[in-house]
Amino acid sequence: MNSKLKEKLSTLPNSPGVYMHLSKSGEVIYVGKAAVLKNRVRQYFQNSRGFDVKTEALVKDISMINWIETDSEIDALFLESELIKRYKPKYNVLLRDDKSQIYVRIDMKNEWPTVSFTRNPADDGAEYYGPYFNGYALKKALRYLRRIFPYYMKSPKTGARADLDTHIGLNPSLNISSKDYKLSLKKLIKYIQGGRKDIVIDITKEMQKAAKNHEFEEATKLRNQLYNLRQLQQKIMYGDKEMLSVSSDYALTDLMKILNLKKYPVHIEGFDISHMGGTNVVASMVVFKNGVSDRASYRKFKTRLEQNNDFYNMNETIFRRFSEKNIKDWGMPDLVLIDGGKGQLDSAINAINERGVTVPVIGLAKKNEEIIIQNELLGVDLDKNYIKKLGGEHIRTDKYTSIKIPHSSHIVKLLQRVRDESHRFAVSYHTVLKRSKQTSSALSEIDGVGEISKRKLLKAFGSLHGVKSASQVEIARIVGESRAKKIKKYL
Repeated sequence: MNSKLKEKLSTLPNSPGVYMHLSKSGEVIYVGKAAVLKNRVRQYFQNSRGFDVKTEALVKDISMINWIETDSEIDALFLESELIKRYKPKYNVLLRDDKSQIYVRIDMKNEWPTVSFTRNPADDGAEYYGPYFNGYALKKALRYLRRIFPYYMKSPKTGARADLDTHIGLNPSLNISSKDYKLSLKKLIKYIQGGRKDIVIDITKEMQKAAKNHEFEEATKLRNQLYNLRQLQQKIMYGDKEMLSVSSDYALTDLMKILNLKKYPVHIEGFDISHMGGTNVVASMVVFKNGVSDRASYRKFKTRLEQNNDFYNMNETIFRRFSEKNIKDWGMPDLVLIDGGKGQLDSAINAINERGVTVPVIGLAKKNEEIIIQNELLGVDLDKNYIKKLGGEHIRTDKYTSIKIPHSSHIVKLLQRVRDESHRFAVSYHTVLKRSKQTSSALSEIDGVGEISKRKLLKAFGSLHGVKSASQVEIARIVGESRAKKIKKYL
């Protein structure tokens, strides 16, 4: 154990939190949680403890430790999951499998939104929060929060009687309006996003206002909400966005330094194109804030001209993204990441220049995970010494500079996450369009079934499979007996 590490260990607090073991190069090699940081972290350096081979190898690699204090043990659980996702530490083998991630899904566009969990976010207009790595703890957290902010897990039926969940306060009361229910859900979402302090302030103000207006029943209800929120300190609580401060995030700090950006790239946007031979051409825009994906800000584009030309497709997408209206509605990113090499990067920069805006743009070439930069790009001036410090190198030509940094670095891991997410989102949208077109084509081949009938069938049964599964009587209710016979015979 080196002297600096020994000195750092002496300052460990007695509070819950998340700790990060760092290697000599500064790479985060392990992230863990603790109910008491002082006790848990020191266990790694007790000679009397019998470790397995993996832990022994980890301890030998530890050169320094950082930690983040949290308000509760469960808060640390969720922060740990986010940091593992962010840094992909090599010793967190058990928690690195993306298949284990889980999201909270809330379909706020419905009249009576429901709260559910999924491992596969869909492009269905619902809002998704996450990902989280511990499904058991997440569901337990939402069970506690449901007592404070009642929500439906299944859509309520019109005119149905109060069920058990309604009687015990897990479902909203039957006399609540859709508007008030959604206001309550927004508080739940705010809590999930780490705004619990603001919620306590808001509820306190509402309680005081109700008491002042002699609405004592409402004031009592709000007082109970405050009490239950405080009780979560002893039970379970978490904040998806309550992360490291931006200045403490290694990836964002390193990016700012090597690119000589004027500020931390808090808002990063990633773009990718997906199509099949120039058909169903779509593009994705994913947003990462403070190094964490912000699904609510994702956007998708369908190109106006369908052609097998990714340079044109990228140019059109970026040109539309930086329209005056979209800049006003979505804001400006601190950094743009293009999935691709020099051709895609040039296309994107040409579109940005045509719009007359200035924003740093880089590309990530898949083959060797090289960062590609156009030398004339405004706002980027490489710090060559810092690249060397990170164990990287740069190659400059007349027009471009490519940066090669070890794949274990925080920068590469962050850019890979943005790139992979933009690819996933683009492919998912392309798949939706392709399936829809296949369904539409299959129905179009049936004599007597026009566009209006197709729309009615798809609206009623959801998909071609749904139409196939429906009985002739059910189809006849939508398009009439004559067409129903033809459809059933054809399918």
